[in-house]
Amino acid sequence: MLLDINPKLPMRDKNVTREFYSNQLGFNQFGSADFDGYLMMEKEKIQIHFFDFKELDPKENYGQVYIRTDDIDGFYKSLLEKQTEIHPNGKLEIKPWGQKEFSILDPDSNLLTFGQNI
Repeated sequence: MLLDINPKLPMRDKNVTREFYSNQLGFNQFGSADFDGYLMMEKEKIQIHFFDFKELDPKENYGQVYIRTDDIDGFYKSLLEKQTEIHPNGKLEIKPWGQKEFSILDPDSNLLTFGQNI
């Protein structure tokens, strides 16, 4: 039985990634060990893992995660209050496939899309 999924995304700088996910998105670091070249962040029921990729060119990064929420309006508002940059093509809107969504890019250009079924 499948129970959970923890996507792994590339990062160039562990401290920058940790600060962005903590300060902008409200994630906490998962686990007590500080693994070299690896970072695990969690918020509520999700975890995202990151691996060192120092040579990553953000313009060529296609890392993407779709995160479902049950309070997209509240989460979107909280990000705006923290002045988190919303992707120019990812403003909050209802999509033809029945989801209300928005997207942001993290410091390494991993695309995070948040969605709620309407």
